[in-house]
Amino acid sequence: MGREESWITRWLPPIILFFGGIFLWEAAVRGFQIEQFLLPAPSVIAGTFVENFERLVSIGWFTTKEALGGFVIGCTAGIVVAFATSRWTTASETLMPFAIAANSVPIIAFAPIVNNWFGVDNPLSKMVIVAIIVFFPMMINTVRGLTLVDAAQLELMRSYAAAPSEILFKLRLPNALPYMFNAFKIAASLSMIGAVVSEYFGGNRSALGIFITQEAAQFRFANAWAGIIIACIVGLAFYTVVVLVERLAIPWHSSVRGNNPGG
Repeated sequence: MGREESWITRWLPPIILFFGGIFLWEAAVRGFQIEQFLLPAPSVIAGTFVENFERLVSIGWFTTKEALGGFVIGCTAGIVVAFATSRWTTASETLMPFAIAANSVPIIAFAPIVNNWFGVDNPLSKMVIVAIIVFFPMMINTVRGLTLVDAAQLELMRSYAAAPSEILFKLRLPNALPYMFNAFKIAASLSMIGAVVSEYFGGNRSALGIFITQEAAQFRFANAWAGIIIACIVGLAFYTVVVLVERLAIPWHSSVRGNNPGG
């Protein structure tokens, strides 16, 4: 009974808010007789989504591959750099100023440059942009997890003459995993956003960002909103996969047990 009450308390308010917002949107469009080319009603968007489902899935998958590629590249690079900066002081002093400087630049400013480097139609250019976006949260969170270890536990392992590799894999890495999964969840959301937005600066005609911009430019806003729905679905699915992997990888951590109604 307690588990059911916890589920209801947790999920009922956002469900009510979501469907309430959809209802108000539909009522506002119909009540104020807003033109469909300005703001289509949710019912019209849903009909367009169903009608063009196969095409939307196809272009959504094209952009999803770019997001996944950038996610893998950026997270891998962030983890590697984080291990280097946390292990060697020289690497930290050398790389961190560059990382901070690059992070202060609007990421989208890189899009035209990267498109010229790799080609506008090349999916690799979009992957690189996504990789730049997810690199910094991945690196910063991993560094924090590797360095913010309990001083007493670190001193205990050193008193037993533990090798640096043993300290890394038995203390620092387990401590870093919750930080890393927080970064993975941030990166999962940012990767799809970055892939779609990077396509606004040019890309393959099969890309989701190109589809949205072209449909909006021709005032086919129902199609554009249908494309946005696909992007939202993919982003939520990506985030959910990361959460599920987190529960399997670190079931012992309080952040996971706290989100588990049976914990």
